[in-house]
Amino acid sequence: MIISNSAQLEGMKEICGIVANVLQNMGRAIKPGITTWELDEIGRKLLAAYGARSAPIACYRFPGHTCISVNEEVAHGIPGKRIICKGDIVNIDVSAEKAGFFGDTAATFAVAPVKVSTQKLLDCASEALKRACAVAKEGYPLSGIGLVIEKEAHKHGYTTIRNLCGHGVGLTLHDEPEGINNYYEKRDKRLLQRGMTIAIEPFISQKEKHVIEMPDGWTLKTPHNSLVAQFEHTVAVLEGQTVILT
Repeated sequence: MIISNSAQLEGMKEICGIVANVLQNMGRAIKPGITTWELDEIGRKLLAAYGARSAPIACYRFPGHTCISVNEEVAHGIPGKRIICKGDIVNIDVSAEKAGFFGDTAATFAVAPVKVSTQKLLDCASEALKRACAVAKEGYPLSGIGLVIEKEAHKHGYTTIRNLCGHGVGLTLHDEPEGINNYYEKRDKRLLQRGMTIAIEPFISQKEKHVIEMPDGWTLKTPHNSLVAQFEHTVAVLEGQTVILT
């Protein structure tokens, strides 16, 4: 999406504020004993209260209002009977639509007690997102976002997941530009344009570079059950500045 007027910017700010608040509330509700279905119910009720609708359902008929992935699950986890336990990591991805605009955000939460190695992974992914958002300015190469993320991962001895990436977001959940990689791709010569709204989402892995699809047809996991941390913001590339909308 390319924002061309103040009404569009306000529409994006509204939906992105909604998904950010839903994510924060769901994150605060995580505790040992709660199921992923119960977490999703919190998200469902909050989205309804805001007058927003789940983007995964609206766009893809996903069997849940939010995506909740635990431990070896990396993305697109289906809410269900899985019980959150001590020491788990839980990724919650909230995307929604209101008044024709879409917002997308995610975070990975650790359930106490948290291993030092787990916290290090989460800190790296969070820092990678922060650094990627900082460089996402008008005229900057899209491949440069992947370079920043990859460098941060390698600095701490990690890898990035290559078959999951960021994307444009705005008038639909997955908008132009498609395929914002979490690694450097020198053949990608695209530049960020003024007005673009994009979802930046580093997937930082302990040791793997790809995820595989589980038999449910949705959930993506690591082949050898290693952990991955992901954080995501929707950002707007405006004149002279980049605004984190979520």
